[in-house]
Amino acid sequence: MVEAALRVGDLKIKAFAGAGKTSTLQLVAGHFGHRRGMYLAFNREIAANAARRFPSHVGSRTMHSLAWASVSLSLRNRMSVQGEPPHELAARYGLGPLEVRTVTGKAVEIAPFEIGRMIADGRDRFCRSADIQPAAQHIVVDEKIDEAVAAQLRTYLLPYVRRLWEESRAAHAGSAVSPDVLLKLWALSEPRIETDFILFDEAQDSDGVMLSVLGRQRHAQIIYVGDPYQQIYEWRGAINAMAQIDAPECALTESFRFGATFAALASRLLALLGECTPIRGQETIGSILVDDPALAPPVDAILCRKNVTAIWQFAAGLEAGHRPAIRMSPAEILAYADGADRLLAGQRAFRPAAFSLFEAWSDAQAFARSAFGQDLLPVVRIIDELGTGYLRALAQRSAAEGAADYVISTVHRAKGLEWKRVKVANDFRLRGADGRPMPDDDELRLLYVAVTRAQHVLDISELRDELLRLFTLRRQDRPAQQVAKWDNLDSRLRLI
Repeated sequence: MVEAALRVGDLKIKAFAGAGKTSTLQLVAGHFGHRRGMYLAFNREIAANAARRFPSHVGSRTMHSLAWASVSLSLRNRMSVQGEPPHELAARYGLGPLEVRTVTGKAVEIAPFEIGRMIADGRDRFCRSADIQPAAQHIVVDEKIDEAVAAQLRTYLLPYVRRLWEESRAAHAGSAVSPDVLLKLWALSEPRIETDFILFDEAQDSDGVMLSVLGRQRHAQIIYVGDPYQQIYEWRGAINAMAQIDAPECALTESFRFGATFAALASRLLALLGECTPIRGQETIGSILVDDPALAPPVDAILCRKNVTAIWQFAAGLEAGHRPAIRMSPAEILAYADGADRLLAGQRAFRPAAFSLFEAWSDAQAFARSAFGQDLLPVVRIIDELGTGYLRALAQRSAAEGAADYVISTVHRAKGLEWKRVKVANDFRLRGADGRPMPDDDELRLLYVAVTRAQHVLDISELRDELLRLFTLRRQDRPAQQVAKWDNLDSRLRLI
């Protein structure tokens, strides 16, 4: 890997889960001698940790911090201006409520607050892209709205998104700007990063705007490193960045986190995504795969797909006499109680987003029990059976992670972390839309991230039957040669 970095220009390193990518980047930086370097991380915490590991001639920053340091003082000052509330934005644009049709066929009203929020979010998603002008695909419509109606709504709102962007970029404007707007304006200035080489970590999570900035740094060698199968931020506008990077590629396929059994399971999931290179685990690391629902081994973490499932698991743990921690703030849990109370009183709830478009609590109940709303069912059951007061008390009962029996987290918040013993909850969408037998690729990537957080014990008992179904389906449409290749891996798994 180091030799490849020294031998060629730009380089793309595909690093599977636990493959030691940061350590590899340290080696690369060390072999570059005293050339000026820049390590770019996805967030400030990672950048701060890296600063303690890299030599002094390699700076550790986020791209947002580079933008902040480079733009004018007047633009930075706009970051501290109070943002315009969504309903006031809609009123300023003369936008009133709109009636739309949901996926269940019910006619509902989109309030001005939600309209303003969609416009501002569309502006920010455009800013995270490499596009020059806002477009319809930057506007995200609630998944509860019928898709044909959603397309019409995007077309209707697009001129207002473009208007907001023009207001944001105006040279003498005094209105608030978000971090996304600041980064976009910096990117449009075609900045030059003064360094000899750039180490771009977690490249799979980069936005189009970040890749556009790096693509202009012709003077610097860029080492992109990431796991394309850990790209799980499509909901915020992230792209399949690793596939778009035009550079020679090499791979880190050996994981130092877990043993051969977990590596085989992860490899089978990647095969569903078209990956033919298996992950190699450590033969010296014991890895126990629990696939029997009758067994309930102690765990250090329970990983869920959705926030509402995490809340349900947290409540269940407390009721069982455990002392769990949940990687959610009290305010996030309270938002469900506040929203439910408003709906129970016959008022609209704009937070959390899961309750948007409901006009009464009965709408939330009906949707949660429909084929479209299963994700919402856990929190609806808690409120129906125990009340919003129970949910409010729940918000204050999380133990500190260091003192907890175990941690409950969504997969998104567990990314980059690892535990000795992990259980994966059964709230993944392992069947595609409209009853298709195969799930969407983003769901498989999320599951891959979940199962690769464990070091020694992995409880997938709740997912066993669905995994077996998926692997059998894939086996049927693969060439005989490839089936034989995966048979060799399957022999390590009692599950398959």
